Amino acid sequence: MNAKHALLAGLAFSTFGAVAQAADEVNIYSYRQEFLIKPLLEAFTAETGIKANVIFSKSGLLERLEHEGANSPADVILTSDVGPLHDAVERQLVAPINSSTVEENVPAQYRSKDDLWVGLTARSRIIYTSKDRVEPGEIQTYEDLADPKWKGRVCTRSGKHSYNLSLIGSIIEHKGEEQAEQWLSAVKDNLARRPQGNDRGQVKAVMEGQCDVALGNTYYYGKMLTNQEEPEQIEWAKSVNLLFPNQDGRGAHMSISGAALAKHAPNPEAAIKLIEFLTSEQAQKMYAEVNYEFPVRPGIEWSALLKEHMGEFKADDINLGDVVKHRATASRLVDKVGFDN
Repeated sequence: MNAKHALLAGLAFSTFGAVAQAADEVNIYSYRQEFLIKPLLEAFTAETGIKANVIFSKSGLLERLEHEGANSPADVILTSDVGPLHDAVERQLVAPINSSTVEENVPAQYRSKDDLWVGLTARSRIIYTSKDRVEPGEIQTYEDLADPKWKGRVCTRSGKHSYNLSLIGSIIEHKGEEQAEQWLSAVKDNLARRPQGNDRGQVKAVMEGQCDVALGNTYYYGKMLTNQEEPEQIEWAKSVNLLFPNQDGRGAHMSISGAALAKHAPNPEAAIKLIEFLTSEQAQKMYAEVNYEFPVRPGIEWSALLKEHMGEFKADDINLGDVVKHRATASRLVDKVGFDN
């Protein structure tokens, strides 16, 4: 553990230590940003009377849990992607979420088969296409990105990023490792530039003509289209069409933000109540409105922006546990084909 993480661990003890055994408290380690999580926690406290203590961090939370061990004050782990949930399982940092409410609220594809994590919101990894240079229907599947016709026309962030490892993992699960490697190598040959930046940066590159198609998560479109602080991002969003791939086959690849119950949770009952609340109709509506993500709970109305710009689409219904188990293999393939070089 580096000095920064050691300091943060100390802060966790000082923040949570005095209340860790209180029945009306729940302690949260969150990778998700405060602007999204704070309103949900306030609503949870208003409904249940349980105080929610939370520490936000972009990194280091799993390392902190490992360091704290059985003395950890953490009850719940919130993540912005399925990758850290898988890592938490691999590091044996979580316990089963035994809740019939969670099982009823969240479809099986968005839950760990052994109940060690649960999805809270969903997003699709889609293909952004130039309105000016790509005709509708010209590209229809992830596999099409490997077609030589797209040579010098594809942009993406690093193949090692969790979002792309998840997509590659889905191709491994559906097509096998050999075909996934062939696909990844062919996509690398079609790149317009070395993988770089974030998902918004790929859309910017499309608008500027550096490439014609790009991979990106759906919720970034909403963030760009409504970004009044950086209005140039509105123009980035307006320059592209949104393509949900593989609509005549398995459907568009999905991923999640999610939650897990900490292995040594001092307040497990309160923790389960929080996770159940986050899958409730009230919380799912809040998620959908604030961050332009899809509710995982069926029947929850999408935000107006999603309904207007994304419409109905076919989602890949494979269990994400069967996808995320291929992360290490996906990472190895990224290195093997020199994707990021």
